[in-house]
Parts: sequence; structure tokens; C-alpha cells
Amino acid sequence: MEHGGTTQAGPATVDEISEGLIELSQAGFARFARYITGELGIKMPDSKLALVQSRLMGRVRELRMRSLDEYEAYFFASAHASEREHVINAITTNKTDFFREAGHFDYLSDSAVPALLRDERRAGSRLKLWSAGCSSGEEPYSIAMVLAEYAAGHSGFDFAILGTDISTKVLDHARQGVYKESLIGPIPRAMRNKYLLASRTGREPVVRVVPALRRKISFHQLNFMSADYRIKDMFDVVFFRNVLIYFDLSTQEAVVRKICRNLIPGGYLFASHSESLSPLDVPLRALRTSIYQRLG
Repeated sequence: MEHGGTTQAGPATVDEISEGLIELSQAGFARFARYITGELGIKMPDSKLALVQSRLMGRVRELRMRSLDEYEAYFFASAHASEREHVINAITTNKTDFFREAGHFDYLSDSAVPALLRDERRAGSRLKLWSAGCSSGEEPYSIAMVLAEYAAGHSGFDFAILGTDISTKVLDHARQGVYKESLIGPIPRAMRNKYLLASRTGREPVVRVVPALRRKISFHQLNFMSADYRIKDMFDVVFFRNVLIYFDLSTQEAVVRKICRNLIPGGYLFASHSESLSPLDVPLRALRTSIYQRLG
């Protein structure tokens, strides 16, 4: 009889876990694939079997189980619904960098922000931005640095940023605003000096985003597959980059349409250079590669 990841013989030892008993059966993978696609919208072809195995093995070891098939049975048992968060955190990909696709940040400060501030349809002077799929926070903090620099030269300008992601693990990281020093190379030196604090603790040098900038950003969990995002704010700018590549075409269109509900007419949406919205029936017009504007 199984109970809480153990058997009558007791929990698996480290040696037993590493003896080749870890493989996920094809049926087990298919079950996880259906769940992941249904919950997260992420495409899961058979070629992803090895990825799913490697991503879930950490949890198998934590629970001292004997195999991934044992974990499959445990996960899908109704009494273990709390495991959902562990699977989501393990499966989601969180590759990101500071100032990734740097041209977007130049366009934001040089073109988008001035145009928005001239737009009489906007209400108020506070710019609102959404980093949709913010991962561990490098993107929203990059945006915040750019806008803080803009504010330094434009009296009365203010901004607020929302960062959302499905993974609670990366959101906790983002809220802390602490990063390895080895990751900050893309940040312009002047901004590093102004917006990052070096830490002398720990084995590896780290930096932390200054409190004034962290206060400009709020982080919340959001699943793009939800029918209603329950976001009340209307945003002037949305960064939605390197997320669509994980969805099929119909899911891409549905998600972008939902995001556009919270983008003001004339507002800007930044996608990744590797993503194109042109096949989608969405209320956006292309301004240039990967930069779009809300119609209306």
C-alpha cells in the first residue's frame, strides 16, 4: 500500500533512486502532457519526454520515491492537489536576462513614452506597464531602470509596473530583487551604479535592486490560460516576450486577445523578435518587428 510517497518497504534510498528506476512510462508522460497543456497551454509533443523526466526528478528525490511513475500516481491522486505548484514550478521555463532584446528599451524611452504622454486619450500622468511572463524579474527591473532614467529628466513623470508569472518560485525571486553579480553585464554601467547595491555576504557576489525601484513593481501570480485575468488596471505598455513560442496558434490568439483587454487604445505591446503576431486575429497593428500598437 502506498502512502505519501512511501511503500511498505519504506522510502527509497538515494542509491535506489539512481539505479535506473526513474524512467517515466509513455502512458505516464502522456498523462502529464495532457495536464500541462490543459493547465498551462504549453505544447507537449513526445519529444519533450526527456525534459519532463529531468524537470520532475528533483521532486521525486525530495519525496524519496522510487520512480517517476510512482510520482505520477501520487500527483494525480485527488488528495495531493497541493503538488500542482511543484509541477508548475518545475515544468515552466524561466530563461531571461537583463535588457534582453535591448532595442525594445530604446524604443520605449525614445518613442513610446513620449508618444503616450502626448496622447490626450490617456487619463493621468502616471504610466502603467505590465511585464506579462516576468520570470525572475530581470525584465520588469530593466523597464524600471529605463523609466527611472526618463523620470530624472522629466519633472512630474511617474510610473508603476505589474509583473506576472505562473511560477511562484520565480515570483519569490523577483520580489527579493537579488541577483548574482555575473548576471548584470547587460545593464549599462551608469544604471548599475545607480540602481544596484552590492552585497558582501555569501560565497558568490550578488547585487540587490535599490528599494526605491523595487517599490515601483508589484508581482502577482497569473495563469495565461485563465478565462478571466482579474486585472483591473488598463496599461499603456505590455511586454509579452518569449511566451507565445510555447503555445499553439489558437492558444496564442486567445491569450493575446485577453491581454489586449487591459491595453489602452494606442498602447504598445512588445513581443519577442522570435515571435510574430501577424497570423493572429488580434486588435493590434505592427509598428516594426516585434512592436505593436493597440487599435481603437
